[in-house]
Amino acid sequence: MRVDGRQHDELRKVTLSLHYVSYAEGSVLIQQGDTKVLCNVTVEETVPKWIQAQGKTQGWVTGEYALLPRSTHMRTPRETTGISGRSHEIRRLIGRSLRAALDLEKLGSRTLILDCDVIQADGGTRTTAVTGGYIAMGIALNRLVKAGKIPADTLRGAVAAVSVGVVAGQPLLDLCYAEDSQAQIDCNVVMNDRDEYIEVQATAEGNPFPRATLDDLLSLANSGIHQLMEIQREALRTA
Repeated sequence: MRVDGRQHDELRKVTLSLHYVSYAEGSVLIQQGDTKVLCNVTVEETVPKWIQAQGKTQGWVTGEYALLPRSTHMRTPRETTGISGRSHEIRRLIGRSLRAALDLEKLGSRTLILDCDVIQADGGTRTTAVTGGYIAMGIALNRLVKAGKIPADTLRGAVAAVSVGVVAGQPLLDLCYAEDSQAQIDCNVVMNDRDEYIEVQATAEGNPFPRATLDDLLSLANSGIHQLMEIQREALRTA
């Protein structure tokens, strides 16, 4: 039995508060276990200068990520003098993941900015940001579709993410902080609804691990991501 009573292949409970912020074009507060991430989407009717310079008619998606100061056990300083390497890596992960869900040409010459602010961190903040970010983006895109600005098939399919790892020799799905801090293997997986991988980040914290272990972890991740995508679909049906 795990520290929070779950089975090895059981997700933490996911709770969504849609339209959490009134002013954002798409907004959701996602809680996965004790991790809470506020995901807000802003739609800008322009694209980065490098896209303009290439003469392309396409949109763009960029991700922002921050840990609020008391989202962690001890205060995390605000990044006022520069972005940390960790935050920069997670921002890029969020952007890559959500761009994979869109037909950027059908999005047109506009940019979606996704702000992911961690209110409370208990493991899996980056994966929770991707899963919640997809919902916030879907809400924003639905508004553009209803306004006749983009076609309905601009959103090509679901994207979700989850953490997996090995703790005390046992493969586990959706690690909380207590488990993640003791993991021999830590892995974050992002997939689409065609069972294709967008990102796999797997690290041996101590001894190297065999291919069979990675296969076990990917199978766990696949199961969890399918469950998360069903939660996403239901949320967007009622948004």
